[in-house]
Amino acid sequence: MGILDRQDSVRVPELVPIRTQRMAESAFAFYRGTAALMAADLARSPSSGLAVGSCGDAHVSNFGLFASPQRTLVFDLNDFDEAAWAPWEWDVKRLVTSIVIAGQSTSRDEKVVADAALGAVRTYARSLANGAKRSPLKRYYDHFDADAAAAAIDPASADALHKAVKDAEKRTATRAVRKLTVVDDDGRLVFIEIPPTMTHVDPRIELRLHEFMLEYQQSANIDIRVLLQKYHVTDIARRVVGVGSVGTRCFLVSLADGDGNALLLQAKEAGQSVLIEYGRVEQPEGVTRYIEKQGDGARVVAMQRVLQAVSDPFLGHLTGPSVDGPERSFYVRQFHDKKGGFDMDTLEDTAFRWYADACATTLARAHGQSPNASVVAGYIGGGRVAGEAILEWSYAYAELSRADWQLFRRHRGIES
Repeated sequence: MGILDRQDSVRVPELVPIRTQRMAESAFAFYRGTAALMAADLARSPSSGLAVGSCGDAHVSNFGLFASPQRTLVFDLNDFDEAAWAPWEWDVKRLVTSIVIAGQSTSRDEKVVADAALGAVRTYARSLANGAKRSPLKRYYDHFDADAAAAAIDPASADALHKAVKDAEKRTATRAVRKLTVVDDDGRLVFIEIPPTMTHVDPRIELRLHEFMLEYQQSANIDIRVLLQKYHVTDIARRVVGVGSVGTRCFLVSLADGDGNALLLQAKEAGQSVLIEYGRVEQPEGVTRYIEKQGDGARVVAMQRVLQAVSDPFLGHLTGPSVDGPERSFYVRQFHDKKGGFDMDTLEDTAFRWYADACATTLARAHGQSPNASVVAGYIGGGRVAGEAILEWSYAYAELSRADWQLFRRHRGIES
């Protein structure tokens, strides 16, 4: 509880109750918000010592669909707030434990849960081994196209995928503009306030918005810098996002061109990775220097580009804005560019198993970009022994996390 209280002490105070409420809803919601707890526990556990570029929070809800720059839908990791270098098994344990907790939270038969969890480890091992046999360049170009996947899976899984694709196709920037903004009396595109989850910012931040945008643009790719010259900023608002991220400073920025076409960008606060702060993983010297010079927003952007097959072209970073202490680091991305996910509650058992395997394959592709990937593949072999060991560990950790969740509810006064 001390770790969670310490995290909340540096967040926006009025938003902390929202984080508490969301994390208290279920054992799985709590697990989603407690990457720091798991990192602290893993720091005290035996380790393989084989480091890879790690997501840091590879639970099943941090995989999903989004639009590639070519406008096709791809399936990949989609959260890199905690990304850093860490032992390969940390991500795998986080994923497999999330499969166990998600399966138990949706009242599935225990055999289904165990098969999905064990299968995920073995799928990870096979995928990593298969990648190790191919050239680094071929591994780099690998990606998972949603349409191609639909043609190669069972009907129940295909139905789940088609539903996720349909939802993702609806979640466009145009739809977000329509729902979240309005044109004011001066003809300016502005955000609709929905306190406390959407509010306008302190005037001191607004005054420095142009400065912040210039810093972001300098970190973006040159084609995006040119593109952004065709837009002007119209408004900025603070918006609550996610479960574990609630209370961190997250802003939406609206931009418009001369013809009324809109573009929404999201700037999200980047703190120190939990793998570094609580997992105490020593980073490569070059990584440490890069973070010291560029900030944690740059770390998130860099790791996202390493771990994702294709990334948002609008990725960038900046330092600021803050009116309640030292300036903070942020990363920037496009908002709602066909993002979609899978609802664990509604997946049939066969689709649940398929989704666990899809996440494991995707994680293996991400880890396969690291120089140590072939060594890790040799270490775990076919995944038979590692699978049984990680399955046993994950069931034990799921039980521990559930006990932490119940303690959290008492600690925050939700139940006596």
